[in-house]
Amino acid sequence: MNPFTSLRRHLTPTQINICFSIVCFFSPPVLGSVVSFVFNGGALWSVVLLAIKRRQFNIDRPMLAMTVAICAYCAAIVLASIVNGTLAADLRLFLPLITFLFFPISYSTWSITEKTVLVRIVVLASAAACFGALLLAVVQYYWIGTRAEGGAGNAIVFATVTCLAAAMSLAGALSGIEKRWKLLTLAALAGSLAVLYSGSRIIWLALLLAGIAVLSINRRRLSGLKLARIALIAGGACLLLAAIAFPVIANRADFLFSDLDALTTKNDHTTALGLRVAMWEIGTKAFHEAPIFGHGITGSRALMKQGFHAQFGMDAGYNHYHNGFLTAAVQAGLLGAFALATIFVVAAWNAARALRRSAGPAERFGATMIIVTVVTYLIGGLTGILVGQDLLDSTLMVFLVSGTYLACGRTVPPTGKSAAIPSAASRRT
Repeated sequence: MNPFTSLRRHLTPTQINICFSIVCFFSPPVLGSVVSFVFNGGALWSVVLLAIKRRQFNIDRPMLAMTVAICAYCAAIVLASIVNGTLAADLRLFLPLITFLFFPISYSTWSITEKTVLVRIVVLASAAACFGALLLAVVQYYWIGTRAEGGAGNAIVFATVTCLAAAMSLAGALSGIEKRWKLLTLAALAGSLAVLYSGSRIIWLALLLAGIAVLSINRRRLSGLKLARIALIAGGACLLLAAIAFPVIANRADFLFSDLDALTTKNDHTTALGLRVAMWEIGTKAFHEAPIFGHGITGSRALMKQGFHAQFGMDAGYNHYHNGFLTAAVQAGLLGAFALATIFVVAAWNAARALRRSAGPAERFGATMIIVTVVTYLIGGLTGILVGQDLLDSTLMVFLVSGTYLACGRTVPPTGKSAAIPSAASRRT
């Protein structure tokens, strides 16, 4: 018998989902864009399974609301190109939107996994990712002499996905579902240290706010501890991290003040801060020129180059404006920016609804996933990329799909000849 045939017969849909989930949550900090190939490849395979009725489409209100918001954003981007007559030029640039459109497909496939099982996968894979991220960060910072970029190849992207992993480890330690809370707490600290080694100052802020969000959502789990003890533990952890990463923090703070001084006293826009300010000025002017439909993706990039040359006498150009909503506004006007914001608003609304109900541990963890994702992406997107980068887009969908399902979705059994009988817990969900 062919070994692949034998393996396929012994692997149930649920087991395949488990392996798929492990890779999706472990790979972003450590293996980088591998998560993009896995997520998009899995979604394409899910399309086939849905077409041949080996899976059933899971349509519930939370999924439908998110799908509508995502489709509205994609439609706004395409509409901007049509209005500006750049549809042919922008066609290849629409490919990243496919990752977003896979949301309902991936949701339907992921929701065959029992919620408690998925929570444990998220927590343990994220914890492993945190340890792997720290190992890579130490090697890159001390041996290679660069900012930590992990497997992402970009310090800010690495910091963003590692921030998510660290927050999931902390949430897992407080969820009560996974008992190894000491290991998970250590993983959260390891992930936080890796974020510090990245030197991504804006994600340092996102990490702090994400940690506060996790503690706030799970405050009932901490009610047995005295407030003074919690503050002491948290303060001690922060001091330990700051002491270890002090050279990185001091160096990045020095760069910030140096860039600020160069910008304010010499009007120097060649520094990292100066370039961002220049892009914000160019983007604001471009938005005012076409506030409703924007300039399209190709037009947006052309305006960036023209603006640097005309306003600052520089030969520079980027594919985004280092602010997620400004980029969307230039590309697709108010329609695009509003549609992009709606994705995060709907996600937060789903999480809030789950928390208002008497949610179980899995549902509370899912809501925490969503809140942490929204906080991290929105803060990071203030001075960087919000959407439009393959690793960030795939990771965003991984967290929104699984978080929405855990927080307020329903579990469905697989269908077809290989269908597994749903567990009692799945039937109750």
